[in-house]
Amino acid sequence: MRTHSDAAEPLRQGSVIRGTIFYVALALSAVIWALISLPLFLLPLRRRYWWITRWCVIVDWLVRVIGGIRVQVEGLENRPDTHGVVLANHQSAWETLNMVFHFYPQSWVLKRGLLKIPVFGWVLAHLEPIAIDRRDPRAALRQVLEQGKERLASGRWVVVFPEGTRVLPGQRERYQQGGALLACRAGVPVTPVAHNAGEHWPRNGVRMRPGTIYVRIGPPIDTVGRTPASVTQEAQDWIDAHRQDLMR
Repeated sequence: MRTHSDAAEPLRQGSVIRGTIFYVALALSAVIWALISLPLFLLPLRRRYWWITRWCVIVDWLVRVIGGIRVQVEGLENRPDTHGVVLANHQSAWETLNMVFHFYPQSWVLKRGLLKIPVFGWVLAHLEPIAIDRRDPRAALRQVLEQGKERLASGRWVVVFPEGTRVLPGQRERYQQGGALLACRAGVPVTPVAHNAGEHWPRNGVRMRPGTIYVRIGPPIDTVGRTPASVTQEAQDWIDAHRQDLMR
């Protein structure tokens, strides 16, 4: 198993020039797509959701062409037939955008501050994410449970990053139980997802490292008659084991 310093080495070897071009293109595409999307806010949610999330296709193209990064997904056959809660490790901005392709439609649990970003935040708000204030954990948990049940009832996946923040490859954080609690109370399964996106699109800096992002979708975890703690632990054990295996 690689150490934290070993995992960070590929990031130092990434290309600053490649990353700078990528981030400039990313910012320009976000502003242009958001401005184009503003007049569509009067459309029903399903239609505006489809249109706004087409930007994720553009980002995928930028990641592939400019970043030199490919994506390989395993375990698509493990996705439940019904919508539920997705728990994934959090290393990068990549998984927030790419998860749309595999769990559609979805609602993210994210920081409320993101909705304050001019133009981009306004558009993001109209996708109806679960935007929480981390400074008030109790209120944030109530919001996840209340709005999460509404999103699930409307036929959407709820995607939760239980680490609560982006974590460097090779590091490990204790998982929060909010996502599992939502799944247990709603009676829906938890689908664990592991990936190594942070090795190629790191959380800090502008370096991009060409290569392959590996994603592995695990078998759904039944929540009926179980405690959130036991579900969270099973999901973390699965994600941690496969996350380490995906570090190439």
